[in-house]
Amino acid sequence: MSTSPNSAARKVQEALGLRLRDLRKDAGLTGRELAAATGWHFTRISKLEHGVQPPTDRDIRTWCEVCGAEDQATDLIAQARAIESMYVEFRRRSRSGVKHLMLAFQDAYDHAEQFRIYEHNVIPGLFQTADYIRAMLNFWMGFLDAENDIDEAIAARLERQQIVYESRRRFAVVLEENALRTWFGTAETMAGQLDRLLTVMTLPNVALGIVPTMIERQAVGSAGFWMFDDKLVTLETTTASIEVSQQQEIALYTRMFDLLRQSAVYGRDARAIIINVQNELASSN
Repeated sequence: MSTSPNSAARKVQEALGLRLRDLRKDAGLTGRELAAATGWHFTRISKLEHGVQPPTDRDIRTWCEVCGAEDQATDLIAQARAIESMYVEFRRRSRSGVKHLMLAFQDAYDHAEQFRIYEHNVIPGLFQTADYIRAMLNFWMGFLDAENDIDEAIAARLERQQIVYESRRRFAVVLEENALRTWFGTAETMAGQLDRLLTVMTLPNVALGIVPTMIERQAVGSAGFWMFDDKLVTLETTTASIEVSQQQEIALYTRMFDLLRQSAVYGRDARAIIINVQNELASSN
C-alpha cells in the first residue's frame, strides 16, 4: 500500500471496480452490452471498472440490476461510501492540539480484545515511554503547526497504555529491527525506551516479535498498521490517518500480518536483538 492517503483510497476504489467487473462477467455481459443495457457510453464502463471514476449509489444499483445481482448492491454502496471517508487529515484533527491525535480511535481501543500491530520505524504507542513520546510529539507539533498541548497529549497516551495490563486483551506485535534503531530524542531516551520494551515483552498477553535486518523473508510491509479484532485496520501516513473497515481489505491485512510474523523471531532471540542494540547504543556514547 502506498503511504499516500489519496493512493490508498484509489487502491480501494480499484478493488471496488474489480468487483463490478466480476459481476458483469458473471452475468455473461461484455462492456458494450452492459453499456447498451444501462444507456451509458461504453467508456464509462471501463472507467468504473478500473477505478478511474467513482460510482454513484444509482450507478451501483443500475449495474447490479442489469447483472442480476441486486442482493450485492447494499454492500457495494457501503464500500463506495467508505472510500470517501477512509482517511482523516491530521492537520484538521490537530488544530486544537496533538492530544486529539493521541485519542484517535478510542472506541476501537475500548472494545477490541485482539490487537495485531506491525511497525517498521517506530515503537508502538502502547509501549512508548514518556520521554520517547515527548521527543516524537515535539517534531509533529512543529510539522503540523499544532497547538502546544504536549503535556496533555503525553498524559492521554500514557493513560491509554493501561489496557496492556488487562488480561482479556491480547497483543501480537511485529517490529522491524529498524524500529529499535530509529532515534526519537537523545541516546538516554532511546536507552530507556529499549528497557521499557524488554519489560513489556515479559507480559503474558504480549507476543512481541522482531524481524531482523538482512534476512530472507516472506514479505515486506510498506507501512505500519494496527488491527483491532477483525473489525478495523488503521495506518498513519505523513498527513493522514487511514481507516479500513471492509472485510475484503481486512482479510488482506490479516494475510500480510501472518507473513510478516513468519519472518520475526521471538522470546530469547528477540531479547538478544534488543540487547544488542542497547549495547551498540552504549558503545556509541
